Amino acid sequence: MVLVERSEIEGAVLKMLTVNMGLKPGERLLVLTDVPTQQQWTTADQPFLVAMVRRALLARAVAEIARERMAGVEVSFLPFPSTGRNAVEPPPEVASQMKSAHVVVIITSFSLSHTDARAEACRAGARIASMPRFIPEMFYPGGPMDADYVKVRRLTEQLAARVTPARQVHITCPAGTDIRFSVEGRPGQVDAGIYTQPGAWGNLPAGEMYCVPVEGTAEGIIRVTPGWHAGLTTPMTMAFAGGELVELHGGGAVGDELRDLLRPGVEAQPYKARRNLGEFGVGTNPNARRIDITLEAEKILGTVHLALGDNSHMGGLVHADYHQDFVIPKPSFTLDGELTMRDGELLIGE
Repeated sequence: MVLVERSEIEGAVLKMLTVNMGLKPGERLLVLTDVPTQQQWTTADQPFLVAMVRRALLARAVAEIARERMAGVEVSFLPFPSTGRNAVEPPPEVASQMKSAHVVVIITSFSLSHTDARAEACRAGARIASMPRFIPEMFYPGGPMDADYVKVRRLTEQLAARVTPARQVHITCPAGTDIRFSVEGRPGQVDAGIYTQPGAWGNLPAGEMYCVPVEGTAEGIIRVTPGWHAGLTTPMTMAFAGGELVELHGGGAVGDELRDLLRPGVEAQPYKARRNLGEFGVGTNPNARRIDITLEAEKILGTVHLALGDNSHMGGLVHADYHQDFVIPKPSFTLDGELTMRDGELLIGE
């Protein structure tokens, strides 16, 4: 059984490195991946471990392809023990290596996007692709990496231009989401998959406009639909007041795990910071389709996503050791009362 077919991904990997990342001879490429810890080997179920190992093998294949096919590029491959949760800082050696690379490709099971390590590497000039829970099929023809990123960027920039002057966002959906928050003074930001300038970073696959809600302003309900979050088989409802999550109902095992993570502990600040409504995003990639891997689901054209936790790495004021997106299908939303998306259809021209 071959977990990663190199012949299926090689062309797309080279396109990613040269087009999306602008990697050139004389530069250093660092490919990072996380591997199961001893505890995860003991307690995690087999599908989780298989997916994690396959992801690590994919990262190694990316490094091998770059080493063999890109003359003059110095390539390093660095596996590290899993952090076990998005937005947890990696080991110091990983952070140090990130700052010394020109291009960093992060193919992990838990995201490093919202970490100081990522932010400091960008400040040092590294160009970074964050690819949490990426799978080889995303490289295949017709997949989200095969999108026309020129068109994706154009649409994303148009949407960001609409959001930047707005003050109030109101989101609803047929499943029951109904939430309002302020974005006054918070610009619409573009993640369109081209990271060729020093310090540039974002997700691959890309395709989203995102914005940081003003802290303390979120009021209402987010309803997470089964299937639209890994392992979620029953609806989950999150109620917000004063900008933070105050009630969490349903969700089965996913809800139980989240309730445990968000309960008050010895330190009040991490608990409260994790409950912050930290992001408002809109998918703009027409090739994104998979709904159970957030990395791709949040890029689906016709969806919005809202995140709990850290927003400091996006221009906000809340620093947390947690950041998790929840994707909402078929939403409608208004900007200052003007309908901008209706049932998943953006009401702006391309």
